[in-house]
Amino acid sequence: MCRVIYHPKYGMYNLGAEHPFSPVRAEMVIDLLKEWGVWKKPLEASPISTEELKMIHDEEYIFSVEELSKGREIEGIEKLGLDSADNPIVEGMAEGARYQVGGTVLGAKLLMEGKAKKVLQFGGGFHHAHNRLASGFCIYNDLSMAIKTMVNHGWHVAYLDIDVHHGDGVQEMFYSDEHVMTISIHESGEYLFPGTGWIHELGKSMGRSLKLNVPMEPFSEGDSYFEVLDKVVQPALSWFKPNALVVQAGADAHFSDPLADNLLTTHDYEKIFNEIIALADDNCKGNVMFTFGGGYSPIATPRVWTVLYLILNHLEIPEKLPDVWRKRWQEKIKKPIPEYLHDILPAYEEIPRKEEVRRINKDTIQRLMDAVSGEWW
Repeated sequence: MCRVIYHPKYGMYNLGAEHPFSPVRAEMVIDLLKEWGVWKKPLEASPISTEELKMIHDEEYIFSVEELSKGREIEGIEKLGLDSADNPIVEGMAEGARYQVGGTVLGAKLLMEGKAKKVLQFGGGFHHAHNRLASGFCIYNDLSMAIKTMVNHGWHVAYLDIDVHHGDGVQEMFYSDEHVMTISIHESGEYLFPGTGWIHELGKSMGRSLKLNVPMEPFSEGDSYFEVLDKVVQPALSWFKPNALVVQAGADAHFSDPLADNLLTTHDYEKIFNEIIALADDNCKGNVMFTFGGGYSPIATPRVWTVLYLILNHLEIPEKLPDVWRKRWQEKIKKPIPEYLHDILPAYEEIPRKEEVRRINKDTIQRLMDAVSGEWW
């Protein structure tokens, strides 16, 4: 059974009407599932306390975020990554973030206590937040908080990040940790924020060869992602044998995303989600938690996350979207919404460098596995 976690106060983490990291994305999914009559009452998250956040975040940084969120002034906030275009200061943002962190930690506890095998957190995925630095729309790192909670419980945890941007904050927090394996599949930092996530970033000390990065060429398609799952993720999990898998399920590798260049379709995401669930079943007794994350097309992201919800709850994937839902949200977001849940194939024009992109990605996969396989077996 999949346990769903959500709280209406997640919406307090709203960085502005024009900001791409919008709570509207999750609201659209929930409204669609309610329209179909398949939305089940979620477990309501409680906010993580500021004291608990000290497990992964600097005390002075937490104080500054909380004060700024209350409308108070703090000097030197630029060095904390705040008051920028990516991370503007908005009243209530800290409370909204703490609710979302609390939701991800709740998911970890459900897995640890054997109360769930599959968890879907309808928020979170703040993988760019660092110990004392806000970055990439993220102020608190819910994923690291949940992973640290499981590590303190004595578990080994694998983290898989399919967001199109490198999961730099999570990697940094556990770079030397032998209890955590991080795997990030992202568009190459040569072209995309945050400019990290190279194959030589393998971890250090006891964490060496446990931090894996697959920087993909722009315009990478589903076939390259499937190859990573088969040739990197599967052998990595088979060797590491984690107690749980945490997945940041950002939807911004979709071909229509305005902030990136990769070319996944909703059909690709369906296959990726099914393969990840199978990997969790085979390698960590089915213990897996998915969070949301990036995804900046208001047309594609809700459809991708709806597919994830339906798969995790063993529900049929409908062909068409309800007309009443489409009309309601077209008026709200001022954009046309397609008639179908899945993309109509072919979803985009043939790319000129298709074979070259595949070849480069294959080479990246091979070089990464050459670098770590000697230390695994």
